[in-house]
Amino acid sequence: MTADLQALDVASAASAGKAAALGSATPADLELVVRDRRFGRERKLPRWWLNNDPIASAWYNALSLTFPRGEAFFIESVKAFREGTPPRLEAEIRDFIRQEINHTREHVAFNRAATEAGYDLSEMERRLAENLDEAKGRPPIANLATTMALEHFTAILALELLRTPAHLRGGEEETANLWRWHAIEEIEHKGVAYDTWLHATRDWSRWKRWKIKSLLMLAVTREFFIHRIDDTLELLRQDGLTGWKIKARLAAYLLIKPGLVSRILPLWLSYFLPGFHPWNHDDRALIGKAERDFPATAALA
Repeated sequence: MTADLQALDVASAASAGKAAALGSATPADLELVVRDRRFGRERKLPRWWLNNDPIASAWYNALSLTFPRGEAFFIESVKAFREGTPPRLEAEIRDFIRQEINHTREHVAFNRAATEAGYDLSEMERRLAENLDEAKGRPPIANLATTMALEHFTAILALELLRTPAHLRGGEEETANLWRWHAIEEIEHKGVAYDTWLHATRDWSRWKRWKIKSLLMLAVTREFFIHRIDDTLELLRQDGLTGWKIKARLAAYLLIKPGLVSRILPLWLSYFLPGFHPWNHDDRALIGKAERDFPATAALA
């Protein structure tokens, strides 16, 4: 894999100044809206903020922990290939960055509230920082492919949160709205990293592009679930909840009811299909519905 990544760096550099970016399925009328919202600055976060359920609360807390550093990584990965992109994609990258900066700010605030609720996140944050530091030695095109895979993850998780309101029903209002707001913008910018990848690899063969993106998605999926499950179990341990019964309850939560992970499996698999593009599935109707049902998630007038 190391040799392949080094070869990618050479191929990426060689592509500069060549043919125009490949076409994408991003809707021509798509607008990325930067919703500069703030959530729960005055709240005292309940320890089990989602339906008084320690499993559900720990899962989302573990996800939130990744966003500040993770989204900084996404921004840098996409910015590395911004030069020379078509004007529309360049504008979308700019709005993508603005959206991600706001997401980072709000999850920093949420993570601080989780710390104030009594959780020690320091060891998990240290491990995340170490994992991301390893990326600094990789070719930029490999980091872009990793970002593309993780952006697909966040987009399909966002889709599931909005299309199945039961996931967040009963949660502390400000926190639930934070996740809905984040989900809206993840859906909205879900094609940006992918279109940047298409532009950056525009002189590659389809086979090479598919092989690299698929291998990295498999690696990303493995690492994502290993670390998020470990972090969730660590938060539960801090609540005094350990043992095989807790692990079984977490598995049931993710796979059976409400089954967040099992419900996104078909969309995860679609990533490997020839001709895949995030906007092959246009789910903007969910954005409008969420903004109508939860006005706190919408853009300020």
